[in-house]
Amino acid sequence: MKMLKRIAALAAALCLCLTALAEEEEEEISMAAGFAAAVTEAPAEAPMDEAENTEYAARDALIDAIIETGRGLYEKANGKLQRAHYAGDIYVCKNFTTYVFSQSAGGYRLAEYPEAKLYVPANLPAAECKPRQYGYCWQDVPAAEGNPFVIAAQFLYDDSLSKAENMEKAMDFMRQVERGDYFQMSAEYYYGVGAHSAVMIDDYDPETDSVHWMDSNMAGQSKNGIRYGKVQFDAVKKIEWWADAFCKKGRGATIYRLRDDIIRGE
Repeated sequence: MKMLKRIAALAAALCLCLTALAEEEEEEISMAAGFAAAVTEAPAEAPMDEAENTEYAARDALIDAIIETGRGLYEKANGKLQRAHYAGDIYVCKNFTTYVFSQSAGGYRLAEYPEAKLYVPANLPAAECKPRQYGYCWQDVPAAEGNPFVIAAQFLYDDSLSKAENMEKAMDFMRQVERGDYFQMSAEYYYGVGAHSAVMIDDYDPETDSVHWMDSNMAGQSKNGIRYGKVQFDAVKKIEWWADAFCKKGRGATIYRLRDDIIRGE
């Protein structure tokens, strides 16, 4: 009898040991599975994508800064006309677009030419625009000298085509507008005749067939021989309205876009 009791006790002890070993093994398996899961999920949390998109993030940040600077000038004007008469007045149309860029771009460079300070090229002189009218494009400044823009699209009135055919091409041109684009045109429209510059603040909207922009001195008036211009922000018009302005003989327009290799400077 005593022998049977001892055997039973040994068997019970053996069962407890086996159970403990099994539980320990399950815990190790569970820990290993958890570790494997953590390794599998790690790439989703790693900053790899952010590093790969650094240049694009800098470009977007510059565009944001340009637009916010324009918004600030619009709010400061508070609906009142601003002097846009003298060469140094920032509310002249091209001066406005150049100013919002210069106030925003100091901390940015081109990855390919990091030593070059970025700026907006001047309009092509009237004599060099011939046989077209002044204002449809800028001077062709190399990127190495600090021009961060490329021509994304351009429309030039084609005398060999009908007015309707030219208008169709002008409309297709306007559909290429993207947020942050600088827009330059030589126009004849409701507000006047001549060159005008603007900054597009959103992509072309196919649902409304329109574009949103900011500018200065598209509209305005003269007082005592001095020109005063209206500052606009988030102005919106159908692309047909824009196309009709520059779709004229001898005229045209250009969409300038920031290069992809915008980086933050030192």
